[in-house]
Amino acid sequence: MEEISKKKHLNAFVNVYSEDAIAKAKSLDEKRLTGQAMGKMHGVIVGIKDVICYKDHPVTAASHILQNYISPYSATVVERLLHEEAIIIGHLNCDEFAMGSTNENSAYGKVLNPVDETRVPGGSSGGSATAVRANLCMVSLGTDTGGSVRQPANFCGILGYKPGYGRISRHGIIAYASSFDQVGIFANELSDIALTAEVISGPDEFDSTVENEPVPSYTSVLNSSDKPLRIAYLKQAFEHKSLDEEMKMGYRKFLDDLRKKGHTVEPIEFEYLDYIVPTYYILTTAEASSNLSRYDGIRYGLGDKTGTDLQTHYKETRSGGFGTEVKRRILLGTFVLSSGYYDAYFQKAQSVRKKLIKKTQLIFKEFETVILHSFKSSQWGMIA
Repeated sequence: MEEISKKKHLNAFVNVYSEDAIAKAKSLDEKRLTGQAMGKMHGVIVGIKDVICYKDHPVTAASHILQNYISPYSATVVERLLHEEAIIIGHLNCDEFAMGSTNENSAYGKVLNPVDETRVPGGSSGGSATAVRANLCMVSLGTDTGGSVRQPANFCGILGYKPGYGRISRHGIIAYASSFDQVGIFANELSDIALTAEVISGPDEFDSTVENEPVPSYTSVLNSSDKPLRIAYLKQAFEHKSLDEEMKMGYRKFLDDLRKKGHTVEPIEFEYLDYIVPTYYILTTAEASSNLSRYDGIRYGLGDKTGTDLQTHYKETRSGGFGTEVKRRILLGTFVLSSGYYDAYFQKAQSVRKKLIKKTQLIFKEFETVILHSFKSSQWGMIA
């Protein structure tokens, strides 16, 4: 608690649950001293992004429109953490409704990067990355729609894990774009990510999109001997003329190091690379427009009290409650879903998405891992 208070200026937390955490820690101490069986995450301090519901605690998606909202239930990931005796220390700052890549689009103000406070921590899960890097919690959860875990992990110099869609339940996660959103994990050690992934992954009766495959023992995989892998990287991305020369040299060194360790590393062509960003923005903003239509000030959250009719109430509530970036994406999504442009934009983007999936599946028939350099600034990572 002292460390969180001392580094309050980083603005990583929107709510800290000190009393809850201390009470939980005391009960866990008593359990341990009496020799009772302990959970897999006994006493691990975990922070959660402010889009993840925690029963009887506020959750706002870093937006004015959900101010003073108290969640009536916990997300599946939170339930599983608590079952394994983790301690939830608080909700972490983020871009409003997870829309952004710098964590400057929050109703609570921007988050600072603890490595260099003059720089952004990345987003949208900037608070989650900052909290781990600044040692304010051991592990944190974020969400990733188009890089919002991987990019802030990169910016803050820690590890970020974005699992495949359907591995972790989205029940209790405030949605940005439902067919893209996925809970991710931040930590300083790979073993911490592996253990957390084991705990929160797996089938969930409240989320029909979660796969029913059994959860592997990620920790066992880490401890097993390394075998040579067939690794691919996207030639167009790593050799692009806009890529900073220093970064390009760093990537080349990394690829060379992989080869020296016995891995097969080869460049591949990805002819659809230039279509990824426009496809992403068309589809995600369309889903955001639909998902955020429920925030009307009638049932919960901010509600305008001055409107004389329902139309005015909606207008004033949403105009005052949503920030600029959220409004921008709602407008774009509504446009691409409109009757005059649905076929020209949304349907075409869905077709491109299918081509991207098919291309990726073909790549994985030949390679086990792909190293990506993403469209979000300097973000890069592996998928397997």
